[in-house]
Amino acid sequence: MHLIDSHCHLNFDGLKDRLPEVFANMEVQSVKQALAISVSKQSFAEVFDIAQAHDHIYCTIGVHPDSQEAEEFTIAEMVEAAKHPKIVGIGETGLDYYWCKGDLSWQHQRFADHIQAANKSGLPVIVHTRDAAEDTLRILKECHTNSGVIHCFSEDVAFAKAALDLGLYISFSGIVTFKNAPLIQEAAKYVPVDRILVETDAPFLAPVPKRGKQNEPSYVRYTAEFVANLRGESLETLAQNTSDNFYRLFKKVPDSRLNNG
Repeated sequence: MHLIDSHCHLNFDGLKDRLPEVFANMEVQSVKQALAISVSKQSFAEVFDIAQAHDHIYCTIGVHPDSQEAEEFTIAEMVEAAKHPKIVGIGETGLDYYWCKGDLSWQHQRFADHIQAANKSGLPVIVHTRDAAEDTLRILKECHTNSGVIHCFSEDVAFAKAALDLGLYISFSGIVTFKNAPLIQEAAKYVPVDRILVETDAPFLAPVPKRGKQNEPSYVRYTAEFVANLRGESLETLAQNTSDNFYRLFKKVPDSRLNNG
């Protein structure tokens, strides 16, 4: 079996200081690769170093929408960085109306810049959206987004359909395993077999039966098992399909199944 954690934060406290253990746990659970996500200029430098040091880790470049004061990358800087073989996506970016209030035009501009960098570089954009569904879809459409993924999906089937209609992929985190997530579970059943991904968002949002613990990439197996059961599929089938989708979306990541069987 071959699983991939399509979104995690390996440079965050609780993971960065125990990477050998984290990677060993991944191997035990057949989690063969992981994508380490940038959320700031500092975190980009950190995840890039981790990706360069480990064959099975890749990374992105971007600035999260949670802080207006965060130092920005220019579009040109992101496009130039995206030439490196270990940098395979732009983000995480998007809109967050839960943590941020007031005039959020700065958030809209940051999001648009990231989409432009993704389109220019030919890489997918990793989209964060919280309490901002309508504007997220509007900006994705207005910016003619070429490819990307709604990460840590927390919306309903209608949003999933709209995102799919824009050509995006949908990634489910441990939230889908929570008892209070029936709308997300319905979306997990709805998303087509060729557009679904799984992730941890580690060190956050550990899935049942690890809820409340610090999350890590190996736990993506629990999310995959839950989603497979929802969809009436075997874990092996879901693992194969989500891996196929990951490689189709993140074209720069070599398919490790070709080397490892």
